[in-house]
Amino acid sequence: MTEVSSLTGRLLVATPRLADPNFERSVVLLLDHDAQGSLGVVLNRPTPVGVGDVLRPWAALAGMPQVVFQGGPVSLDSALGLAVVPGGPRAGENTELLGWRRVHGAIGLVDLEAPPELLAAELGSLRIFAGYSGWGPGQLEKELDDGAWYVVESEPGDVSSPAPETLWRSVLRRQRSELAMVATYPDDPSLN
Repeated sequence: MTEVSSLTGRLLVATPRLADPNFERSVVLLLDHDAQGSLGVVLNRPTPVGVGDVLRPWAALAGMPQVVFQGGPVSLDSALGLAVVPGGPRAGENTELLGWRRVHGAIGLVDLEAPPELLAAELGSLRIFAGYSGWGPGQLEKELDDGAWYVVESEPGDVSSPAPETLWRSVLRRQRSELAMVATYPDDPSLN
């Protein structure tokens, strides 16, 4: 079996040719990627549901817009919390923060069963996702080989972008390659 190089913490940016409506112009943060499969959340699919409507204790810590995001088509009845902890745990601490598990850099998963007060002083931003995006063993690698996704580095601000509707274009625009040109791709290619 071929070894899989981990893409955990990187972004999958949908190419214009990706036809799946679940992922059209999506930006997915990979939370886990190994030989057993991949799991991530779509960062740019806000819903009209307020965080306070479903997870009232966490509403005050949610970044703008304070809505639940659709993390993907899998398990829409479950919630994931992602938070940025600037600088990670305090200097000199070797352990994770209680209620927060690092995924990549300053980005981590929040235990939504824990009291929000445990993390209130540490969180730089919090985003709540309904559902997630998942791929079985080798499935994501096939989609990458088929040209469905661009793989780019993430930045902590991607998780908490106050303008998620522009994230697809802004992530592409910041690339130092021909990918920056893809940001200008029209919403409807027939208008070209």
